[in-house]
Amino acid sequence: MAIIKTKDLTKRFKDVLAVDDVNLEIEEGECFGLLGPNGAGKTTLIRMITAVSPPTKGKIWVQGKDLKDCHREAKAMMGVIPQLDNLDPDLTVFQNLMTFARYFNIPKNEARRRSVELLALFKLEDKYNSRIRELSGGMRRRLLLARGLINMPMILILDEPTLGLDPQAKYLVWHKLTELNSEGVTRILCTHNMEEATVLCDRVAIMHEGRIVSLDAPHALISRYVGSEVWEIEVNSEGRDRIIQELESRGLDFEDGGSEIYVFHVTDDQSLTDLVSHAERLKHRPATLEDVFFRLTGRSLVE
Repeated sequence: MAIIKTKDLTKRFKDVLAVDDVNLEIEEGECFGLLGPNGAGKTTLIRMITAVSPPTKGKIWVQGKDLKDCHREAKAMMGVIPQLDNLDPDLTVFQNLMTFARYFNIPKNEARRRSVELLALFKLEDKYNSRIRELSGGMRRRLLLARGLINMPMILILDEPTLGLDPQAKYLVWHKLTELNSEGVTRILCTHNMEEATVLCDRVAIMHEGRIVSLDAPHALISRYVGSEVWEIEVNSEGRDRIIQELESRGLDFEDGGSEIYVFHVTDDQSLTDLVSHAERLKHRPATLEDVFFRLTGRSLVE
């Protein structure tokens, strides 16, 4: 069952088309990833789904109800972990959670119980009375996650949840997010971390220029667009044209990356090893979601 559904969802800011006819069905209990370069429309899409920004055109349903008719009810069932730290620096760690709980009319004793449990969950119990300025960046990130769970949301929106975390803290967060599977919490994850999306997400949608350009399970996307392995050929300006011409004549699937050419869906290693004079100019590695991302959105920097 789709807990969130959009139809022809569009958002325009004057002459800028930020989201262009997006149709999505996010299933209850899944971890759904939104990937895309900066400016692809991910944040605008999330702002519409969370009833922060109204769409220019199209519809959104949450649990089968039109969001226009149930935006307060929908907001009450959502938890949002923003990318930017907006914790209150004048309050302690515990007070930040208790204050946020009031927005959801959670009784004081229940809010206290949940706050204590969440601080323990994210290994912050010894920071109970600490001020926000006394916390490291990783601790603040974990506190934002704890705050986003204070209302026991059915839908959790996460914008770069592990940004700036060290490996230990990152894997703690990944573990806790995976544990939410058993509680049936739907997670919508916006991230630039391709490993994170591959590990956590049941499905990912790749956005580019306001549109969903592909949507599937991470490993299905990798298999479809690049295969199991990627071959990289190191080239110089003199040899590039010859190698590209030869790849084309052999009907191979490749991408010109400038100083390197990336070749996909290779079934016969010998078809590549005779292309280069020095073996060190040819290497192969397992394919990743990042390869798919570059194939669908390009390698050029988008400002």
